[in-house]
Parts: sequence; C-alpha cells; structure tokens
Amino acid sequence: MSETFYGPDFNLLSKQDPEIAAVLLSELKRQQNNLQLIASENFTSRAVLAALGSTLSNKYAEGYPGKRYYGGCEEVDKAETIAIDRAKDLFGAEHANVQPHSGASANIAVYQAFTKPGDTVLAMSLPHGGHLTHGSKVNFSGKWFNIVSYGVRQDNELIDYDELRELAIANKPKMICSGATAYPSLIDFEKVRAICDEVGAIMWVDAAHFIGLVAGKAIPSPVPYADVVSFTTHKVLRGPRGGMILSKAEHAAAIDKAVFPGMQGGPIMSAVAGKAIALAECATPAYQKYAKDVIINAQALAAALEGEGMRAVSGGTQTHLALIDIRSTGVNGKVADERCGAAGIVLNKNSIPYDPEAPSVTSGIRVGTPATTTQGMGVEEMKTIASLIARAIKTDDAAAHAAIKSEVHALTSRFPIYQA
Repeated sequence: MSETFYGPDFNLLSKQDPEIAAVLLSELKRQQNNLQLIASENFTSRAVLAALGSTLSNKYAEGYPGKRYYGGCEEVDKAETIAIDRAKDLFGAEHANVQPHSGASANIAVYQAFTKPGDTVLAMSLPHGGHLTHGSKVNFSGKWFNIVSYGVRQDNELIDYDELRELAIANKPKMICSGATAYPSLIDFEKVRAICDEVGAIMWVDAAHFIGLVAGKAIPSPVPYADVVSFTTHKVLRGPRGGMILSKAEHAAAIDKAVFPGMQGGPIMSAVAGKAIALAECATPAYQKYAKDVIINAQALAAALEGEGMRAVSGGTQTHLALIDIRSTGVNGKVADERCGAAGIVLNKNSIPYDPEAPSVTSGIRVGTPATTTQGMGVEEMKTIASLIARAIKTDDAAAHAAIKSEVHALTSRFPIYQA
C-alpha cells in the first residue's frame, strides 16, 4: 500500500534518503493503525496530496494574480484565481484571500487589517474554548492588544450573549471575535452581529474548526453576517494545511494588504492548488453527506461516552467535536490522554469551562470525528470507540492497553485511509 500510495517518486526517495523515507512509511502506518480523534485533523484526498508534492512548490509568487513581483507566474496565477473563485462560490463570499500559510497567519492578518496595537478586542476566553490567537498572554494577540474575554454560562456551558453585550457596551471594542477550538455548540451569528452593530465593532468569525461543516451545508454560515471570516483548510474542510480569509468587498483591499506584504511574503503555491482541489471536493453531494455524517458521528460518540459514565459539556454537541468531563473516572485529562495513546487512541486533554485543574492537567478530553468519518466509520463504530476510550482511561495496566490497541487495529484495518 505504501509504495502505491506515495507513487513512483517514493522509490527514488527510498534510495536517496532512506531515513526520511522510513519516517513517511512509519507515519502512514501510525495514521492507519490508530484511531485519529483529534478534532483538528483529517485525511486529505490523494489529489490534494499530489498538488502538495507538485512543481508548484518551486515557484516564488509574491503579490497577487496579475500583480506579482517576480516573472514566470502565469501558471500559478491560474491556480490561485481558480482557488479564489471556488472559495467565493462555495461560501457565497464577496472576497477571498487564499494565501495565508496557516490559521494563525490568517488571524494575524485580520488583526492587522482592522486594528492597531493597543486596541480593544473582545474574544472568547481560552479556558472556555477560545484559541491562543484570541488573546492568550503568551501569544502576540495577548501581548499587542487589549483583549477582553467573554465566556460561557456556568449553568448550561453555552456562550453568555448577555455578558458579551455588556462587555461590548462597557469596553467599546474595535473588533469582536466569534469562534473557538473547544466549543461544541453552534454560535448565534445574528446575535453577535446585532451586538457589533450596537457598539460599532468589526464582526470577525474565526471559523477554523467548523468551516468544513459550513461548506457541507450542515450548519449555518457566518459569511452573511460577518465582516471577515478566517479559517484553516485542514480540519473538517479536508484540505491541505493552510489558512484562508473571506470578507465583504469593502474590506478586500485591507485584507489583501494585511496578508501581503503585511504578514507574509510569497504564498505556498502548491498549498494554494491543494486548497482549490479541496474546495471543489466540498462542492459535491458526497462531501455534503460527509459533513452531516461528521455531526451525526460526533453526537453518537458523545452520547456513548455519557453512557460510559462521562459527561458531555453543554449536554452534547452540534458540531464535529465533543468536550468530555471525565472527573467521574477519577482520572485527569493528562492521564487520560496518555492512557488512550498507549491504547492506540489519539485524542487530546482539554480544559472544560470553570476547570479546577491547570491547563497542563485539565479535567477533560476533546474528541472529534472528521478523520474517522472520512474513513467511512459510522454510528456503530462510534459506540465501539466510546467503549475503547472508557476502558483505556479506567486502567493503568500496560497489558490491558496492549489488548485494547489490538482491538483498535482490528477496527481501523476495516477502514483503510488510503487503499492501494
């Protein structure tokens, strides 16, 4: 399978650099044999991987189509234009910038387009599910801007829109950010838009985690409401690692200038082509079914974990991920992460709202279903996975973990990620 998957160039790589070739094979085996439940990971198509390994990687293309700083950009201009057009069509956006190298890069550009250092920005608290670029003190956002954080209610663990409005009125932010990395519920974009209009703030949605569900028409889109939407392309969207920005036409010039030359130099043109391929894949009925199945599987997994005695934060999930309070097991998130890893189950420890534990320890885990759904797993497999997770968490016996790992391998072998 591996040589077929990697193509004829793999034989060349094996001879030229067997050490790196071995890593590629080992990683393919790791991905295939373990359960991949990291909510921010997925398996791209072979077509996307082919673009990433193409000769487009050789071209330096500072600037934008038709306005480059180097010659010889005729062909890469075509790839970028295709990606832009596909993004606008798929999301109904007035403007799209497909150049950001990552989600964090896209977010830097958003800050640069609409704010200056010292400005006030409202964003979701990291302990309540926000992202590092939403104001963490160790991140540029927390160092350069006056970040005012909002969070979730303690009684239902949903965003407190009343608090958000009060904070907005009191602090008069230049920009309000919606979006999170560990929030399993939908965001009411209409409410956020009303608050932004009331205080004259830019509405920014960081849709990195859920944009693939939007692309698949499985959840409501933020695009009609937001001034700007940033996201990654490698999560549910199932594209290459990278970022993208959508905006209203009136902000197009500011966004483009913030990306280049404001935030980065030349785009990675092989990744831009990969984004274009993924966007075309997202426009298909098959992908729309996939996006809906991701949510169905996440809900089934959350319910099954609750059946194992663990609690799903906010009562379950409406998206691709679930945040699970595991305090009932007597084990913290760090230990659970390690035990699951030993059993071939790849997930991550995660703080829960109002968590008594430190972020390095946590009281919860985060599980996601983008990758397992890509493999073709369904509700019955989610029930099996929940049982495997519970068994792994509740024992510290190495032999028991090895036995669970064998069961994991038996399951994943029925759903190969890249068939020969």
